[in-house]
Amino acid sequence: MSAEPSDVSELEAAADEQDQAGPTPGEGPASAPEGEPSDAPEPDNADPESTDPATAGGDAPSDLAAAIAERDAYLADLQRVTAEFTNFRRQTVKRNTELVAQAASRLARELLVVLDACEAAVSQGVEGIDAVQAQLLSVLTGEGLTVLGTVDEPFDPGFHEAVMSEESGTDDQSAPVVADVLRTGYAWNGRVLRPAMVKVRS
Repeated sequence: MSAEPSDVSELEAAADEQDQAGPTPGEGPASAPEGEPSDAPEPDNADPESTDPATAGGDAPSDLAAAIAERDAYLADLQRVTAEFTNFRRQTVKRNTELVAQAASRLARELLVVLDACEAAVSQGVEGIDAVQAQLLSVLTGEGLTVLGTVDEPFDPGFHEAVMSEESGTDDQSAPVVADVLRTGYAWNGRVLRPAMVKVRS
């Protein structure tokens, strides 16, 4: 049975309204024709920086090199400070030792007058002085005092001061020797406090 004209016009009007309203809910968008590019943006799921092996971990070697350089610099500074402190301590010990030695040397030099007085009193026969002289010499000798000037020892201008001379009675003497000690000399820890005043036989 053929449709009535009024029914056909109603169907065409309904189709026009549906085209103007767009797709009905639940229907997906029309797919692009095959062979034509789609305008829909592709999902950006990949991170180029995280997936690039050339850039992944690229700062690690430079950080390690910087850490090694910093370590070497600190080590060099520590070694330099340690060497300077060692030199400073050595110089301080040496300087303190020299100061103590100089102070003791000045004290021993002042005591030479007492030793000369004791020696003169003993040579004049004063009783009781020889024991004091011996005790004083024993204490000073233990601290570094050395007596200079002995008869018949070779003459040494570093330790002896020749004020008189005499000729030797024999011809077999090749070097001058001390013939007599006129004043005793003293040295303190290897340093001459006062040379011995002697008469030389040559």
